[in-house]
Amino acid sequence: MAAENSTQAPRILAIRGGAIGDFVLTLPAFAALHRAFPGCHMEILGYKHIAELGLHGGPVAGSVYARGIRCIEYGALAAFFARAFDLDAELCRYFASFDRVVSWLFDPDKVFETNLGRAGVKNFTAAYTPVENDRHASLQLAAELAKISVPLEDPVAHLFLGETALESARAWLATRTDPSDKRPLIAIHPGSGSTRKNWPVGHWRSLGDRAAAAGARLLIIGGEADTESLNYLEKKLEGHSPILARNLPLHLVAALLTRCVAYFGNDTGISHIAAAVGAKCTLLFGPTGPSVWAPAGPNVTTIRAPGGNLAILPHDAVQLPPL
Repeated sequence: MAAENSTQAPRILAIRGGAIGDFVLTLPAFAALHRAFPGCHMEILGYKHIAELGLHGGPVAGSVYARGIRCIEYGALAAFFARAFDLDAELCRYFASFDRVVSWLFDPDKVFETNLGRAGVKNFTAAYTPVENDRHASLQLAAELAKISVPLEDPVAHLFLGETALESARAWLATRTDPSDKRPLIAIHPGSGSTRKNWPVGHWRSLGDRAAAAGARLLIIGGEADTESLNYLEKKLEGHSPILARNLPLHLVAALLTRCVAYFGNDTGISHIAAAVGAKCTLLFGPTGPSVWAPAGPNVTTIRAPGGNLAILPHDAVQLPPL
């Protein structure tokens, strides 16, 4: 295993589970590692459909966060979270191939850390910290990196996509729109991981009607958890011929969002992706605090519902940008 102070670019493994928003909120920490170890070969161990974002973009144009990814949902990995188990030899070789492993996994008894040591990992950084309500989540998620002298210079998550991802969005849209249609594209994502974090779907319909009346094309984004809302909006907005982006790979969603003049959504992972790729975002917050959980950056406007209750935030509380 190469030493970190050798002339060879170090190999770093970042281990990050969690949902989409958790991953994007950790991108500033990944960027800090890239700045501290220029030219490093970073790989990410996480949920495959989320971690793949790191293959398609990076903290600056022309870069990527990850040169490789590995799925955390791998049966042989379970032994690393138990005491006195035999460890998979191939996984041991994989972990030992890195000069440093940085993990955001909750490991209070250090079982995982101990087993990585058994596998041959020499430099391990436990980066997990519970997120409190005192400062932005990205700052908290990078705080433990101070132990290895890696400062966080920028709490804003950046995802500069590569040309392959951007071309995939152009091709996807080309099959669903008339090339002569030059109307600006506005994205709406009506869902989230919790009904308490969702603005009423009828209000999203009202926003879609207003956006279409103002001269916009509608891009409605959602996953499997948003099926009911997507079906409702598809039917109620059918007169505007909305473009539905259902269950798409996240790198394609990210690339589509770079083509939008505005994005509207709840406190959700897709909203974090929208902000990271530079979309102009208006985000609605209910029970969660935007000072901690909203994407950082000048392109983000947040609206907090009265008393944290999105059910009583009126439909006209959200304003459209000039088109």
